[in-house]
Amino acid sequence: MPLRRRRRLGLRTATTLAALVLATSAIGHTVVTSAAGRVHRVDAFHGLDDRPEAGRGVNILLIGTDSREGLTEAERRRFRLGGAGCFCADSIMLLHLSEDRDRASVVSLPRDSYAALPAHDLILSKGHHEAHPDKLNAALSHGGPSLMVRAVEDLTRLRIDHYLEVSFVSFMRAVDEIGGVRVCTTRPLKDDHSGLDLPAGTHTLDGAGALAFVRARHVDGSSDFGRMARQQRFLAAFLDQAVSGGVLLNPAKFGATADALLGSVSADPGLGAEEMLELAGLMRDFDPDAAEFASVPVEEKGRAVPGVGSTVVWDRAGADRFFSALRADRPLPGAAGAAAGEQAAAGQKNAPDAGTCA
Repeated sequence: MPLRRRRRLGLRTATTLAALVLATSAIGHTVVTSAAGRVHRVDAFHGLDDRPEAGRGVNILLIGTDSREGLTEAERRRFRLGGAGCFCADSIMLLHLSEDRDRASVVSLPRDSYAALPAHDLILSKGHHEAHPDKLNAALSHGGPSLMVRAVEDLTRLRIDHYLEVSFVSFMRAVDEIGGVRVCTTRPLKDDHSGLDLPAGTHTLDGAGALAFVRARHVDGSSDFGRMARQQRFLAAFLDQAVSGGVLLNPAKFGATADALLGSVSADPGLGAEEMLELAGLMRDFDPDAAEFASVPVEEKGRAVPGVGSTVVWDRAGADRFFSALRADRPLPGAAGAAAGEQAAAGQKNAPDAGTCA
């Protein structure tokens, strides 16, 4: 599906105009085309039938994986990544771009969400698995991207238009290329499992620090819900830094960042260089405080399922309201910007450990 957008009228700063020129110029096109040529292509929609009808706007499924490919043993120890990854979906987000491209909505889906996986062929053992209940993040390791898309579409009844999978490696390298990302916290954050150790205050995180920040699950009792808040706020801060830090103005930096981010990425064939260029162009208008961030409403945390473990059960009525709004290209109910996202993802009134700095 083409990513068309309506150009906004009004004032443009010199930085905004220069960023647009680069993103749409021959230089920008060459840079992104070159980087996109190294993206691993996956047929995320292979064999899918009885899919939800397309709504308005564009829906992109964003998957963060625990892949350790490209890291040395020393790097794995330094980043506290343990042994081989499970090829699981470590982070699951839905990005909805409105039809007029004036609004972006990001909805986090808990990786432990209860899901009824249909019968599928196993991609690792080459066997077959009949339909069974499992955690949502297991869909990727069981049946690959197409089963991941199927599971998300079954849960949300929202048609996925594009699939984008990012690994630990590309994430860390992209953060380093843009010069780090600034975050602030009103209290100390410490997680021995991820290596996160931040005193209260403002910090500029490099790739390793950013990885610890978004992976931390043992900062407090909020577990994955607090982590989703940090992931959403960090995503907003990353994009803000990419724009305000002049990445789009500098062909060399733009190219290095694109190389770092896309070098360990998997995407569907439809998300090609032209679509990626438009996404880069859309960044020029990015305003973290105007974007919608939220987490799917949850009814129960920690429901035990035999053979599966502790799962998260969605509030079906609340979830239906969320995804019906996206299907109709309307704002998310109750989400009024990045602050709403941190509250929703943390499941509490305030999330002081998930802020970005003014």
